Amino acid sequence: MKKRTMDIFFIIAGAFLFAIGVNLFVIPHDFGEGGVTGLTIILYYLFEWSPGWTNLIINAFLLLIGYKFLDKNSVAYTIVAVAANSFFLHLTSGWSLGSDEMMVNAIFGGLVIGGGIGMIVRVGGTTAGTVILARIANKYLDWNISYALLFFDLVVAGASIFIIGAEKLMFTIIMLFVGTKTMDFIIEGINPKKAVTIISKHQDTIAEKVNVVMDRGVTVLSGHGYYTKTPAEVLYIVINKQEVSMLKKIVKATDKDAFVTIHDVNDVFGKGFIDISK
Repeated sequence: MKKRTMDIFFIIAGAFLFAIGVNLFVIPHDFGEGGVTGLTIILYYLFEWSPGWTNLIINAFLLLIGYKFLDKNSVAYTIVAVAANSFFLHLTSGWSLGSDEMMVNAIFGGLVIGGGIGMIVRVGGTTAGTVILARIANKYLDWNISYALLFFDLVVAGASIFIIGAEKLMFTIIMLFVGTKTMDFIIEGINPKKAVTIISKHQDTIAEKVNVVMDRGVTVLSGHGYYTKTPAEVLYIVINKQEVSMLKKIVKATDKDAFVTIHDVNDVFGKGFIDISK
């Protein structure tokens, strides 16, 4: 229950950031956007239809189409996200920010909107629209969510060139790129993981200390030296970036001659990390 409450809090906070990003940085400077939001902005420019209402109506239809591709938890979170997005888009429609520098607005628009969507996606929700398509691509094609979303968004944003012109479209693409990088950081980079392999004559001692001191699991792989043919056991450990220093201390105190390699890891699923079902 506590986790669900926190998830909903992040979804609502993300929806608020998304809305103020659109109303403070996108619409006042005639930028475009991707996905359903991009379509609602085009309709606003053409007919002055409320982005909040059109966002709700279009996403409701898309959610009915896409719910089969999402688990029940994601569907529930998406309904909350869509409702909150529409509400905050309507609530903040009269807000303004005194900045006329286009590049600054494009960059900060990307940061705020990307941060908002990232918060929603990180806890298992979507903002419907192209985010549903991105999650489907991630699930069935193993596409990175952030870059799949950028692809679909660019398709929609590109169509807005006939409304906003080429120059504003270029600023829009910059904003989408910044948003993608921001979202990627929120989803995967807040707590980066490291995969560590260790070859040591004292592997049992190191493995025991990692289990007891760090409370981390250790996988033992069997190998041998190619030249000497001497059998060796290789330790494989996945840890948080903040735990690297502690692991180095354990290895150094146990075996100064140990061979250690450390790799960056983008996605880790399983016990102690993220549930693979999400």
